[in-house]
Amino acid sequence: MIRVAIIGTGNISPSHIKAYLAFPDRCRITALCDIYPEKCKVKAEEFSLDVEIFDSHKELLEKADFDLVSICTPPFCHAEIAIDCLNAGKNVIVEKPMAASLEECDRMIEAQKQNNKVLAVIAQNRFKDSIWNLKKILDSGKIGRVLHAQIDSHWWRGHCYYDLWWRGLWEKEGGGCTLNHAVHHIDMLGWMLGLPLKVQALLSNAAHDNAEVEDISIAALQYEKGAVAQITSSVIHHGEEQQIIFQGEKARISAPWKVRASVSASNGFPERAEGLEKELTKEFESLPPLAHTGHEGEIEDVLAALETGRQPLITGESGRLTIELITAIYKAGFEQKTVTLPIKREDPYYTAKGIQEHAIHFYNKTASVANFDNEKITVGSNYDNKES
Repeated sequence: MIRVAIIGTGNISPSHIKAYLAFPDRCRITALCDIYPEKCKVKAEEFSLDVEIFDSHKELLEKADFDLVSICTPPFCHAEIAIDCLNAGKNVIVEKPMAASLEECDRMIEAQKQNNKVLAVIAQNRFKDSIWNLKKILDSGKIGRVLHAQIDSHWWRGHCYYDLWWRGLWEKEGGGCTLNHAVHHIDMLGWMLGLPLKVQALLSNAAHDNAEVEDISIAALQYEKGAVAQITSSVIHHGEEQQIIFQGEKARISAPWKVRASVSASNGFPERAEGLEKELTKEFESLPPLAHTGHEGEIEDVLAALETGRQPLITGESGRLTIELITAIYKAGFEQKTVTLPIKREDPYYTAKGIQEHAIHFYNKTASVANFDNEKITVGSNYDNKES
């Protein structure tokens, strides 16, 4: 039986709690920790948990017995808590984003290796049938070489969203929508295509004058052999319509699932290749559904990793790749120049301090609240919708 602690009992913690409760024969939540311990009590009552409650992760490590911890705190303290837990011999799942800088990511990975423990980074959208199967089709090579990718990471957040004490500050949140919202889609892109060669970007704050950080960014990426990608990261899009599209040499596929294929007529204009469209759709629909999806799917993968001695699907190295691409977007946007990857250790943007020193402060944060009474959150589009 794997004993579990959860550090941070804010908006995202129910996703972790529900996921662990889905496997009662394999794990048990034994401790909750938050700087506001009353929030732990609320969660314990809501989910009928018999747990110890702590108000600091250091006290948790001193007094509680557990094997695995979910870190669900604001990004600025992910690295410190994760490293302390790994050095104490605990396995770690850290919420997105992995950390606020590549330097922090590298220290987390080093602690994981030194202590021979598991370090997993939450990227729960990989564990959705539509995304999982999209990668299967992409990897099959049936659409040919990818020529263009389009990421629409469209979210909507009200003005007061950034009133929460740690949000909207470069020092605390680590960034704006690019780091904290589009991280999901940037992870998918990195998982499917890897790192690009070059990045250009434009950052802005169009609607949240109570935040230092960006609320929209647009990035252009260049890959090998001329392939390009574009990423729109936003918290100003009504409807939160999100998609990831790949244009291959032979066909276009996307999540939510849609396929279009063209062949050339004798004059170079397109004719629809319905046979290939039907073949790709048949293969997509024939792929077996995942047994567990979302947070539940990723946490099941981590439990299996601990039970079998393997590494999880989404490791610290996977999380680092996402942070490297996001860092490149910030550097390109701040300096208005093309950024070449990889980002080296001597680069000022390698550290959180360097990012903060170069960051554009769009506005001053004008309000700060400890907590919101309403903890309801939205999680974006349903990628499993299909379009004919």
